[in-house]
Amino acid sequence: MTSTSSVGIIIFFFILCLVRTGQAIWMTLPSSGTKCVSEEIQNNVVVLADYVVISDDHSHSPTISVKVTSPYGNDLHHRDNATHGQFAFTTQEAGNYLACFWVDSKNHGGSKVSVNLDWKTGIAAKDWDSVARKEKIEGLELELRKLEGVVEAIHENLLYIKGREADMRNLSEQTNTRVAWFSMMSLGVCIGVSGLQLLHLKQFFQKKKLI
Repeated sequence: MTSTSSVGIIIFFFILCLVRTGQAIWMTLPSSGTKCVSEEIQNNVVVLADYVVISDDHSHSPTISVKVTSPYGNDLHHRDNATHGQFAFTTQEAGNYLACFWVDSKNHGGSKVSVNLDWKTGIAAKDWDSVARKEKIEGLELELRKLEGVVEAIHENLLYIKGREADMRNLSEQTNTRVAWFSMMSLGVCIGVSGLQLLHLKQFFQKKKLI
């Protein structure tokens, strides 16, 4: 039983390393301007993120503004005068989700502000403690449930990549077809213009009685 448990845990962590489901980002915001991070996420994926402002000056707590938008520009989270916060949503569109941070204008110190962003998606955003309490599972059974979730995430990612590949292939084929038609049309126009030029030269020489 111990050997089986060890093998299951090793396989779980190996597969978990293959799927990028969460990331911690440390950003330094300039006193003026905006810094953004983005991630391409497919449809119907849970996203959970926590952010906190880190300041070396304990006598002054700078605040920031945060805005999260979908690929189509819809606002998913917007907060001003924040020192920390959290946003969570389930994606309704596939594409690049953008999170932008900037220092509030009322912070006149002119110093840079550091922000720690813990961005989780998919399986990493799931509350496994609640699942374990609700379903009364623990140990190897819980790890197997996590492994099942990772496998499902891998399968969904593969389907998403396959769909994107098919879209890109169709777009490439359509572009190639349009280029071929344009080349044929250009060749036809060149041949037509050359014929008209020859006809014009022939008529010109006939009028001049050169031929």
